Amino acid sequence: MTIYIDVVLIENVIMNSIILLATGLILKEKIKIIRLVIASLLGAIYSVISYMSILEIYSSMILKIVLSIVIIYIAFNPQTIKKMWKDILIFYLTSFVFGGAAFALIYIVKPQDILMKNGLFLGTYPLKTVILGAIIAFLVIMAAFTMVKSKFNKKDMFYEIEIGIKGKKIETTAMLDTGNLLKEPITNTPVIVVEHTLLYDCIPKEILNHVDELLGGEFDNISEKIKEEYMAKLKFIPFSSLGKQNGMLLGLKVEYVKIKEEDKEEKKENIILGIYNKSLTKRGEYRALMGIELLG
Repeated sequence: MTIYIDVVLIENVIMNSIILLATGLILKEKIKIIRLVIASLLGAIYSVISYMSILEIYSSMILKIVLSIVIIYIAFNPQTIKKMWKDILIFYLTSFVFGGAAFALIYIVKPQDILMKNGLFLGTYPLKTVILGAIIAFLVIMAAFTMVKSKFNKKDMFYEIEIGIKGKKIETTAMLDTGNLLKEPITNTPVIVVEHTLLYDCIPKEILNHVDELLGGEFDNISEKIKEEYMAKLKFIPFSSLGKQNGMLLGLKVEYVKIKEEDKEEKKENIILGIYNKSLTKRGEYRALMGIELLG
């Protein structure tokens, strides 16, 4: 059986690219095609050298782990050790699923000429068989991870956030409210609801202690200086909730909000705070509510 090295190389580049693409989508990475192609090409070159048995060292387990690290760094450039190992774990899990799909397809297609050498399957089956196997595996693994991620547990519902307002920083815990689609009606800006007591260091108490009066159009308790500085910046945000169909929140645009996850943070600059003049919980597990769209 004649094996063409260029065909082996192309097949491996395609498979590696799809595996890395699936890995990136699962991890919600910012995918750069050129980095994926370079990383895939590196893995493909390793497969060819391994098949040809040019150097015995290429069968070393340590080298395979090092190669995986290099491929992940080229493809996704993780910034921390923890993030790197997480990326590698998902990369291997994805590869195992692709490998299973390849075995299944080989069993179904039953090519006449096939051999395995140094962990590499080779045969005369057409390139479209390889691509079909990759597509099937891609759909399977994306469907599986989508179903898993849709099952939010308690940890998934809470995020540490940092709010930048008036040159100061406020840090608190926000709960992810999947039903929170609240937006400022004129600009369509997303709204994060926060307890008014969080803002005492940034916004005058004259405003925070008289939210209901301000929403009702009463400004008697607000000094002229505060009126000049804040009245034009305040937003009035209508909302509906269980038990309150025509509610109103007082809002104020902030400089930024940082949403912190395990190993990364995302900065949002076009956010309005909806000031809630009561406590969101009795035990204080969280002091802010944010919508799921802010995690995109």
